[in-house]
Amino acid sequence: MDCRQCASALERPGDYCLVCRSANADTVVLDLARDRATITTLYEDEVVGARTETTTPEEPDGESDVVELRNFAGLVADEVRRKRPEEVYATGDREVLRAVRGQLHYEFYRVSADDPVTAVIERRGRPALEVVEGSMAEKLGGSHTTLIGERAGKRALETVASHPHVKKIIPGPIDAGGSGSRTGVRAKATRADANGNVRLLIRDGSSVQENRVVTTAGDRELGEQVREDINQALVEAELKD
Repeated sequence: MDCRQCASALERPGDYCLVCRSANADTVVLDLARDRATITTLYEDEVVGARTETTTPEEPDGESDVVELRNFAGLVADEVRRKRPEEVYATGDREVLRAVRGQLHYEFYRVSADDPVTAVIERRGRPALEVVEGSMAEKLGGSHTTLIGERAGKRALETVASHPHVKKIIPGPIDAGGSGSRTGVRAKATRADANGNVRLLIRDGSSVQENRVVTTAGDRELGEQVREDINQALVEAELKD
């Protein structure tokens, strides 16, 4: 493949051109398994390249499997850096996803695992959602200041607040009348309403707190995308109910 701007030869399809300093890709989609990763490069709605990296996972005995995973994640991260994309979408193995994300400065958007490339192309035709930067403290509001679950409950709220399309989290009262549970703190975002906002239920034993999550979605369809992203982030944080 040649550069779209200056026609210089690129080593790999979609690589950023170091001759004229221009991008030949705007999006990268990562489909991550523990032993194989497919990195697909898009320019607008066109697939311009795909590369597969593989590894042989080590037995989980300490140092060797940590090094192997880090090296595997490094191969994937290097391929993303070559493209300098505007957006990165990812799905697949949580352990690999965390390792790759730890080596990149990009915000990862989560996408359906069934056919991630098609899902990304379909999503790109919809209106872009406003991005809201801010910490949990900046996004937390409402009259109920007591949070359920102590440190783990706070981690669940931090996970949700870190989503770029979450504007505000409004904690509700704590209901201690539920059935007991030994699973510790668990959280789940429920179906989006007509305005694209969701409820975040955090359970701690027999107690539950319903939190209203205000998003930038604006309608139910886009709100469902945000809900799916939030729940996937809670899965990765090992907090999903």
